[in-house]
Amino acid sequence: MINRILSFVKKEVVLCAAILCTIVSSIFVRPTFHAVFSAIDWRVLSLLFCLMILIQGFKKINVLDKLASTVIGFCENTRSLFFALTFLVFFSSMVLTNDAALLTFVPLTLLICKKIKINPVRIIILETLAANLGSCITPMGNPQNLYLYSFYEMTPKTFFASTLKIGIPSVVFLVLACLWESRKNAVSAKSKIELTQTLAEPIQPVKTVVYSALLILVLLTVFRILDFKLMLAITVVAVIFTNYKLFTKVDYSLLFTFVGFFIFTSNISSIPSISAFLKSVQRTPLLSYITGIGVSQVISNVPAALLLSKFTTYPFELLLSVNVGGLGTLIASLASVISYKLYKADSENEGGYMKAFTIYNVLFLVILGVVVWIV
Repeated sequence: MINRILSFVKKEVVLCAAILCTIVSSIFVRPTFHAVFSAIDWRVLSLLFCLMILIQGFKKINVLDKLASTVIGFCENTRSLFFALTFLVFFSSMVLTNDAALLTFVPLTLLICKKIKINPVRIIILETLAANLGSCITPMGNPQNLYLYSFYEMTPKTFFASTLKIGIPSVVFLVLACLWESRKNAVSAKSKIELTQTLAEPIQPVKTVVYSALLILVLLTVFRILDFKLMLAITVVAVIFTNYKLFTKVDYSLLFTFVGFFIFTSNISSIPSISAFLKSVQRTPLLSYITGIGVSQVISNVPAALLLSKFTTYPFELLLSVNVGGLGTLIASLASVISYKLYKADSENEGGYMKAFTIYNVLFLVILGVVVWIV
C-alpha cells in the first residue's frame, strides 16, 4: 500500500503538490463552498478536457502518424530528417499542445533512429525545444496559455503580438541548432534514408471529419465566439457516439492539478501578507518577467502561471515569462519530462541526454530570454 502511494506521488508530483497546497491553505482560510466553486475556472477546464479528448481521437485514427510518415517520406538524408522532425513538432504543438506533440513524435523518432542507426539524443532534445517554443505561440498550444488568455480576457491581436516575440526568434534559433547538429553529423547527413512505415489501422474519414469539426468548435470557443457550455455538450455527445473509450484517455491529473491551484491561489489571495509579497515581487514589468521565469524553473510553468496571475498587473510580461520559463531545467516544462521519460524507457543508450539537454535549454533560456525582453 505504501509503495503504491509513493509510486503515485513520484508519478504525479505536481498534482500532489497542488492537493497539498490546497489542503494546507484551506485549513487557514476555511473557504465556503461558494468561494471554492467560484475559484474554479470552468471554461478553461472545459476547453482542456475537450482538447485532450480530440487529440486522443486524432491519435487513435492515425491522422498524426499519417502526417508524420508523409513528411518523413520527403527526407533524403539525416540533415533533412533533423529539420523535418523538429519543425513537424514545432508547428503541430501550436494546435496539439506540446505534451501531445511529443507523445506522438518522440516514439516515432526513436523508431526511425533505430532503423537508420543514428543516436536519437540530439533530435529528441531539439524536438523538446520545438514543442515548448511552438506551443507558446497559440492560446491552445499549452495549458498556461489557454488559462492566461481566458483569465485576462486577451484579444487575439494582443495575444499574438506578444507570443510572436518568442515564436519568430525561436524559428531562427531552431534552424541554427539543426544546422549545427547536421554539421556535426556531416557523414551521416549525406546518407540516404530508407524507411518504410505501416500504420496500425487505416485512416477513418468519417471520424476525421467529426473530430476536425469539433476542433473548430474548440477554437471558436477559445476565441470567445462560441459559449463553452455548448461546445462541451456537443463534444461529449459526439465522442459518445464515435468512440466513448476516449474518455478514459484524458489526462485527469492535469485537470485536477488546475482545480487544486485554482483553489490554492484563491485561498492565499485572501491572506494579506502572502498576497502583498507576491505582488511586491511583480511590482514592475521586469520583475514580473524575471519572477515568472524563476518560479517556472522550480515548479514548472503551468503552476507558475496559475500562482502568479492574480498578483500581477502585467499580464503580457507574465505570459512571456512562463513560456520562456519552460526552457532551462527539466521540470520547467512537464513536456520536457515526458520526452525524457519516453527516451529513457525506449533507448538502450541514455548516457549524455541530461548534459546535452541542460546545455541546449540553458543556452536557449538565456539568449531567448534576453531577446524577448529587448523586443
